Amino acid sequence: MRIFFTGRPMGWLILLALLPAARGFAEPSALTLEMAVQQALERSPGHRAAESAIQASRESALQAGQLPDPMLKLGIDNLPVEGPDRWSLTRDFMTMRRIGIEQQWVSSTKRAARTERADQMVAMQEAEALMHAAEIREQTAKAWIQMRHAQRSLGYAMQLAQHTADDFAAIQATHRGGKGSAADVVQAQLALTRAQDGVTRAKQDLAAARIALQRWVQAKVDTVDDHLPPLSVPAPHLESDSLEQYHPSLIKARRAQSLAEAEVTVAATERRPDWSFELAFSQRGSPYANMVSFGVTIPLTVNATQRQDRAVAEKAAQATAAKLQADEAQRTLAADLESLQATMTSLTERAAWLTQHALPAARQAIDLSVAAYRAGSGSLSSIFTARRTLVEQQLQIAELERDAALAWAQLAFPLNTVHVPIKESTP
Repeated sequence: MRIFFTGRPMGWLILLALLPAARGFAEPSALTLEMAVQQALERSPGHRAAESAIQASRESALQAGQLPDPMLKLGIDNLPVEGPDRWSLTRDFMTMRRIGIEQQWVSSTKRAARTERADQMVAMQEAEALMHAAEIREQTAKAWIQMRHAQRSLGYAMQLAQHTADDFAAIQATHRGGKGSAADVVQAQLALTRAQDGVTRAKQDLAAARIALQRWVQAKVDTVDDHLPPLSVPAPHLESDSLEQYHPSLIKARRAQSLAEAEVTVAATERRPDWSFELAFSQRGSPYANMVSFGVTIPLTVNATQRQDRAVAEKAAQATAAKLQADEAQRTLAADLESLQATMTSLTERAAWLTQHALPAARQAIDLSVAAYRAGSGSLSSIFTARRTLVEQQLQIAELERDAALAWAQLAFPLNTVHVPIKESTP
């Protein structure tokens, strides 16, 4: 961006007016939590793959209730292979050229059961997509929260290093003035070394957090917004009776139950075999009449108790297992969410209490140390110690807020924001 001015006062005014806009244009904007989650969903190949799987299952469901394709049948019957009429298609009265069609007939009840099972497979694929999207939302939110905390921790570590450096410089000056000991200088130097190492560790943590976040948003991230949304979760979404409508893991478990029940219905309808109908036209030599044939093929269930009944019993047992697993998953999930909510509430209250009580006390300690130093009854060391205490207290509060936010992300982000009905299989 080029800015030309003439050196006149008006030119300088224009330059000063444009500089803030130029800085805003050049500096990258901070990534908000909402933007990070949205970008992660839009750019995830796995999420798009889940959507393609849903489309594939829908296409399969459309043909589940169709009749099988008819079969064209061609043949030659009673062709002589010996005597004067051998290999002739027209001279022997029994030789016929046959063309026919055969259709397997599947009852409407059986086709409806297969359609229902296919619909439940679509619902299962949709639940898989919900699970994948929930994983992306949760992990992206956690990565964003970790980077936000890493940014804050680096700032606090740099403040602590600065205070320690000031303390070291003051102690050095006191020692040169003959009022301090060499041991105090060495101790201050060690404290400065530890503080500088803390800055290095904080930078490493920030770099690792940035890489983790970039893995989800699939873009370079320079900085994230320091603003954290309110840590709140819609209460109805956490009620035990509503979990199967809002939480993807339980949605998937209930849909697995519905699919297993649909399999039972299909197995029950398979006990009745499918009949096949055939119609054929047979052409003979010109002296003989042409013929039409028709027939029915009926499979015989000679051992139903060991075949069809066993298949129904197998599917019924699987449906029972799916229901019990879904019930167990609901109880476990309700307990886990209740524990997460209690953890989040406790951490939030601790951070608020320390902010309300510990920070004012730490700031008051700084004021008292400064006042004592000015009155000649205190030392610079006490001032710097009070400042370090304030920074350490701020870092402790930031860690509590980080842990509370991580619990909130694990609690809130997997939840769906809309009611997801569970389609029950028809008995």
